[in-house]
Order: sequence, then structure tokens, then C-alpha cells
Amino acid sequence: ITFISGGIAHAVLGGMGVAYFCGVDPLGGAVITALLSAVLLGLVNLKAKQHEDTVISALWAVGMAVGIIFIAMTPGYNVDLMSFLFGNILMVTGPVLKVLLVLDLIILLLVTVFYRHFLLICFDEEYARLRGLPVELLYIILLCLIALTVVILSKVVGLILVIALLTLPAAVAGLLTANFGRMIGLATLLSLFFTQSGLVLSYHLNLPSGAVIVMIAGLCYLVALGGQRIYLRRRRRTEV
Repeated sequence: ITFISGGIAHAVLGGMGVAYFCGVDPLGGAVITALLSAVLLGLVNLKAKQHEDTVISALWAVGMAVGIIFIAMTPGYNVDLMSFLFGNILMVTGPVLKVLLVLDLIILLLVTVFYRHFLLICFDEEYARLRGLPVELLYIILLCLIALTVVILSKVVGLILVIALLTLPAAVAGLLTANFGRMIGLATLLSLFFTQSGLVLSYHLNLPSGAVIVMIAGLCYLVALGGQRIYLRRRRRTEV
């Protein structure tokens, strides 16, 4: 899933570059490209699993190449496009914020409705098939939700660092609890903490907000990982 997310994130650059070249809002190009990439990767994974890594790598590279070419062909400097690449939540305008809010609501609604189904297809695909669930359709829906999340997070930390904010909060939560439901809630709270603290710190230090957010998330992951290892060592000693 992480590799797929990275492929989608970098493929989005191609859609934004084309949209920028055509004089269209880059956000629309990002959403369309992200969804198309998710569907393509989902179909490849389901129909030709042996070629999945190759297709993801190709989509990753070609998406960035197309984006760079169309950006180079378009004169001038576009603030919206740069905010997508490097992330700057403070530059998000009112209309864009409304679009992101709608995307958030769509993601929350679908995750709430299909929560148990997503659990089954991720952890026990065979049992999901035995229950008669449309595994292929649910898998593509899940990838589309990831694609929309990539677009939203790109406005916060940028496409280059989006994988970190997708994985680090969940990784830290996974070190602190083994319960999947609690893990989701904790990862959400950690994402909020990383984002808010990163914005405050970047403001006072006059640094890029996206990079600071990811740095805080990375440091917290290292602290949690070190704390878990110390805890396990002490537990083994007490058991002996």
C-alpha cells in the first residue's frame, strides 16, 4: 500500500502539470489523475500481480516526467502548483479549502460505511470472498480513497513528502497499540498533533511547514521505536 501511495503521489504531478499548461485549476487535475492512477494500479494488481511493481515504478517516473515537461512548457510561476509540490497549508484559499473539506467528508463517509469490509479484504481476502463480498470493487474503492487522501495531504506537506505523513502516524500508533480500531483513532490524533505542532514551529523558525511536520513525525517515530525496544528488554529481564 505504501509503494502504491508513492506511485499515486508522484503520478499526480503529471495531471497537475497538464492542468497548469491548459490553464485549469491544478487541484482538478490532481484529483482526476489520482483516481485514474488508483484504478489502473488496482486493476493491474488484481489481473497481473507479477507486473505490479513494474507498473507502479513506471507510473511513478512517467507521471513526474510528464509533469516536469508541461510545467517547463508553461511560462511564469504558479503559487498553487508549488504549494502542491512542497506543501504550504497557509496558502490554501477559501474555495480550495471547501473542495478539500468535501473530499474529507467523502473519505470519512466511505470508510465508515465499508470499515469492516476493508478490514476483511486487507487481512483475510479468502474469507471475504467466501462471504460473497466484491473484493475487487472494494479494493479499488480503497485505493481511490488513498488517492484522494494523497491529494489532500499534498496541500499540507507536498507531493514529495506525502508518503511520510501517510505512513508515520500509523507506524507510531502501531507501536503503541495492537488494536486496529484504537490504532486508527490514535493515528488520527497523532496526525493532528504533527500538523499543528509543525505549523507552530515552522512559523516561529521561519521554515517550510511541510518539512517541519514530517521531521516531527519522524522524530516521534524514532522515540516510539526506541521506547518499545526498551520496554521489551525490561519485560524480558523481569520474566527471566
